[in-house]
Amino acid sequence: MANKVWVFVDQFKGQALPASWEVVFTGRSLADQIDSGLTAVIIGSGVQALAETAIQYGADEVLVADDASLDDYRANAYASVLSKAAGDGAPEVILFPTSTRGRELAGMVAVDLNTGMLVDVTQLSLEGDHLVAIRPVYAGKLLSKVICEGRPQLVTLRARAFDKPVADSGRTGTVTALPAELAEEDIKVKVTGYQQAEVGVSLTDASVIVSGGRGTSNNPKLEPPAEITDDNEKEIWKAHQGFKLIGELASVLGAAVGASRAAVDAGYIPYSHQVGQTGKVVSPDLYIANGISGAIQHLAGMRSSKVIVAINKDPDAPIFKYARFGVVGDLYDILPPFTAAMKERLGK
Repeated sequence: MANKVWVFVDQFKGQALPASWEVVFTGRSLADQIDSGLTAVIIGSGVQALAETAIQYGADEVLVADDASLDDYRANAYASVLSKAAGDGAPEVILFPTSTRGRELAGMVAVDLNTGMLVDVTQLSLEGDHLVAIRPVYAGKLLSKVICEGRPQLVTLRARAFDKPVADSGRTGTVTALPAELAEEDIKVKVTGYQQAEVGVSLTDASVIVSGGRGTSNNPKLEPPAEITDDNEKEIWKAHQGFKLIGELASVLGAAVGASRAAVDAGYIPYSHQVGQTGKVVSPDLYIANGISGAIQHLAGMRSSKVIVAINKDPDAPIFKYARFGVVGDLYDILPPFTAAMKERLGK
């Protein structure tokens, strides 16, 4: 019997996103509930080694499209492979991680298969033959309960919203090769090069995130060097001092560095660090917000954090309504001793 539940393993240069294994593990649980096997799909070049890992996390079968033409991610090529395989295998469900590639690919496959998709899902359950998904709406202020009437049901799962995967080295499964469906000359989009952003610990995978906002530049005690005369450059220089403190704490905690959109728009830090509705959506165990007021757009990206700590000079800042722990004060006064205490506590 063909497996009813499929999962897509998102990878980059042979390294799977940790969220992919969460998707495989969730797919395993779902497959067990409907008495089905689980099929994982891996597309790329030099990705054969990932098949065994997918089996350890719960897959019974792994379909691998390993071809040089698939080395760089191109949505039309990847969608062609997955859509053809799903059309032949007729799964009931296909799960994806809510990554940039996962969301784009799910959308294209949904069009190819004339079905719908449920995006950025944080909870899944079964009612009859329907998946019932819970997903945040209105910038995270409400939760929506949705189903997909089409088949297969395509779902993208928010990273770190589901159970942490546990590998079983004793599991066995089958590995089957999938052909690349587009010849190189038929692929209209070609990757001519790319530059990977240097962001340290990945925001979407991080269990701890230390973020900064516009408040990082709000320190009248700091005096920029005399050669900096432009007011905007002075503000950016001050903010960089604040983000240095944030980076030091993040380094001690093994955390990722995040930022609000206001900080990114002001030029304090690159966009790759942005958390929020127009940035990364994160669900860490601990989120430390420094000088972030708590605009709804930012809250949309981090509201599902398990513990939120807010440090802000304004006691009426909206972020305090969502924080489990709040500290009213200047981050420049609070972060240095806090970082020192963490170094001592963690033996660093």
